[in-house]
Amino acid sequence: MNSLLEYRRHPAAVVVLLLAALATMGGLYTALKPTDVSAQSASYSEEDVKEGDKLFQANCATCHGEQGEGITEAGPSLAGVGAAAVDFQVGTGRMPLAAPNVQAARKEPQFDEEQTKQLAAFVASLGAGPTVPDAKYTDLEGADPANGGELFRVNCAMCHNFNGSGGALTRGKYAPSLEGVSPTHLYEAMETGPQNMPVFSDTNLSPQDKEDISAYLDEMHSAPNEGGNDLGNLGPVADGVFIWTIGIGIFLASAIWLTRKSS
Repeated sequence: MNSLLEYRRHPAAVVVLLLAALATMGGLYTALKPTDVSAQSASYSEEDVKEGDKLFQANCATCHGEQGEGITEAGPSLAGVGAAAVDFQVGTGRMPLAAPNVQAARKEPQFDEEQTKQLAAFVASLGAGPTVPDAKYTDLEGADPANGGELFRVNCAMCHNFNGSGGALTRGKYAPSLEGVSPTHLYEAMETGPQNMPVFSDTNLSPQDKEDISAYLDEMHSAPNEGGNDLGNLGPVADGVFIWTIGIGIFLASAIWLTRKSS
């Protein structure tokens, strides 16, 4: 008993107990952590990776390094960003970046679908990360636009406007319009959090939630506007500008015309 007390009073006893507790907690987390419910599925051949490497060296290595390790003040490391980030950035024309700017703008893609897939395969080989979503979560079959609308208003509307028409942010940045963006790219944006956008992992928004949001935007942008000209769906700002510049202008012109008429 005395020897046990002596061990407990030893200066290293606290360190040993802490290490044992950390090892126990790590083991419990590994055993009990929730299974990944990700909707992502993509497999690439060695040929895809090889061809993607060639494209990467010719178009991306200048900024991101030959092995995607990143170059200071040129481009970030791509290790672990996953195929989804590449498919989004390259598929929407944001990359390769034409010139340094506050934010990469969407433009006509430089690479076709096959080349984009090959680039994604190479970057995916650099480290595990989000992959291109399964088609069953981007075909909008059975999606719930009403649920998607509620989720969009809670999580996205403060930046992208209530119908995804976009809006200004700070320091010259902006939330882009989501009109015309494919469900796959919308899903990938939520999954990877490009530029100023936060990441919405599957624990924040499930794969079905993401599809519902895409269905809401698709319905919003394809539905006819029963109220006349939507003025860009920019809300009270656009309405106010119209009223002050056009509406009041018409009233002033009418008043001047009537005054001249009466005189």
